[in-house]
Amino acid sequence: MTEQDSTPAPPMPVQRLHDLIENGHVDTVLVVFTDMQGRLVGKRLHGRHFVDHVLSSGTEVPGHLLSVDVDMNPAPGYTLASWDKGHGNVLLRPDLNTMRAAPWLPASVIVQADPQWPTGEPVQESPRQILAVQAARAADLGYAALGSSSLEFMVFEEDYNQAWDTQYSSLTPTNRYSTDHSVIGTSRVEPLLRDLRNAMYAAGLSVQCARGERNRGQHELVFAYTDLLTAADHHAIYKTAAKEIAARHEKSLTFMAKVDDGPGNGGHLQMSLRGTDGTLSFVNDDEIEGPTRNDVFRSFVAGILTTMREFSLFYAPNVNSYKRFRAESFAPTAIAWGEDNRSCALRIVGEGESLRVENRVPGADANPYLAMAAMLAGGLFGLRTGLPLEAPLVGNAYAAQRQRVPGTLREARDLFAGSVLARDSFGDDVVDHYVHAADVELDAFEAAVTDWELRRGFERL
Repeated sequence: MTEQDSTPAPPMPVQRLHDLIENGHVDTVLVVFTDMQGRLVGKRLHGRHFVDHVLSSGTEVPGHLLSVDVDMNPAPGYTLASWDKGHGNVLLRPDLNTMRAAPWLPASVIVQADPQWPTGEPVQESPRQILAVQAARAADLGYAALGSSSLEFMVFEEDYNQAWDTQYSSLTPTNRYSTDHSVIGTSRVEPLLRDLRNAMYAAGLSVQCARGERNRGQHELVFAYTDLLTAADHHAIYKTAAKEIAARHEKSLTFMAKVDDGPGNGGHLQMSLRGTDGTLSFVNDDEIEGPTRNDVFRSFVAGILTTMREFSLFYAPNVNSYKRFRAESFAPTAIAWGEDNRSCALRIVGEGESLRVENRVPGADANPYLAMAAMLAGGLFGLRTGLPLEAPLVGNAYAAQRQRVPGTLREARDLFAGSVLARDSFGDDVVDHYVHAADVELDAFEAAVTDWELRRGFERL
């Protein structure tokens, strides 16, 4: 697709897509959904086939795409898909509100879809559906959830094939030193960062800025506030597009939570509520004092704190996720909230209409739909039960005597599996599905022989 033919903001009208296909500017439509790991999966369809058939009827994909491990192996033990059920298909129904140009790819448009069973019922284990359910529950209480994300990533000089061939050893970061908001540091990677910003903007994503971060070769892209489901859609598309754009620059980037002994990659989530009529929900108007925080704000924050340990599996879904939680690393260890305090799990920023909750627990490896669903579900629990909010933590949360973020995937898995709150919020089928996903991840990790073990034991043990 040429630059002048891009659509700056979705949704792309169907007639516009027809015109672009007719004049030869578009020949491919990607129909995608997000799997358990937060990756886009689906099909590349010829544009004419999409408008003639898929637009009205959808397209089928194997149901086991929601029960595979990182290596795309269908794992046994799921009720959603199995050999006993024949590994049948689910229908992808495109959400035309998400149809947009994909300017980082030639002559392409991308649209996100929701998996459905042949009966027309949504696949409730689908991450996007899990978030949609929580957004609907917020609406039932009279609220619209808004949010955004900021994703840290590390960039390396080697491309993905070179990184694979060397088993990811001795990779060269694009910056040899910390580039925390450094202009000269980001200038060295600006061809890639500029391409990322402009491609995301041209695709209609609400990108704000790119900036350097604390580790070598570490950078961050920040997105603007929007409704929560759209924020998660932007997050998911960006993670795939960023890797494809990096590959075009003959580099690689990673959203792993922890790559080396330096700071890990955070995936901070910001969230607030508005009334479904657009009115402010976290503050009351006071002509003398100005906007003042109210019980909705306090109970919402209290609910996120109260459920944080039990919902950590949705914030930190991988073995590697938990290596990021280290003292004074800017990744939280204490479950506490504070005013503009980056040592706390929840950081409160903004005033009045910009007042929002920043959740610093998720890493960049988190599935955005699941992490946002957990955060919203926790806040809604606080609202329904009228939870009181403890006083903000002042000072260093790393040194505070507070409950801690789970230290391992095993601990988070057990908390989630036994959580009445999780089962009330997401349903038994969803909880059991993602508990089993954690079991698959843990089994793979515990069976692996690591380079650390070889270095320690090959000769000396």
